Amino acid sequence: MAKLIYSMITSLDGYAEAAEGDLGTGAEVPEVHTFINDLFRPVGTYLYGRRMYETMVYWETAHTLPDRPPHILQYARDWQAAEKIVYSTTLESVSSAKTRIERTFDPDAVRKLKAEADHDLTVDGPNLAAQAIAAGLVDEYHLFITTSVVGGGKRFFPDGVRLDLELVEERAFDSGLIYARYRTR
Repeated sequence: MAKLIYSMITSLDGYAEAAEGDLGTGAEVPEVHTFINDLFRPVGTYLYGRRMYETMVYWETAHTLPDRPPHILQYARDWQAAEKIVYSTTLESVSSAKTRIERTFDPDAVRKLKAEADHDLTVDGPNLAAQAIAAGLVDEYHLFITTSVVGGGKRFFPDGVRLDLELVEERAFDSGLIYARYRTR
């Protein structure tokens, strides 16, 4: 059975999306990007909400832009190779291969997908992840914590949910970013 992984860059104060501006520095350096590439290369399916998909679809054509460094080209190839499911009631079509739209998030369908998958899945974006967390579907949490406190926005973990997690891996990067991987107990 495949794992469902929730992973995002977060601010030091726990926001996956800042109310104003970006989440700070640390993730943009090649060392971190290469680590992320290696970590998520085995992922077979990405579960996205509409807004996250619209951000990530950049990787469908990133390899065609001039002067892309090797770690960017590798991530584009890996992203293109994976299946993508976009949960949206408003998106009319997708602009990437291996992508389909689902109108509602169905926890039972995701359970079945996990049971039948040969490769892990990720759920990306705090709104969609909140639904997966509430349904008890998330097996691992991967946080990439920047050095910035942003003071507001959308939290990585949704309000009203209690989770007791086990730290299984951590790494500090020269940029100040910290990676922490937790699994459910």
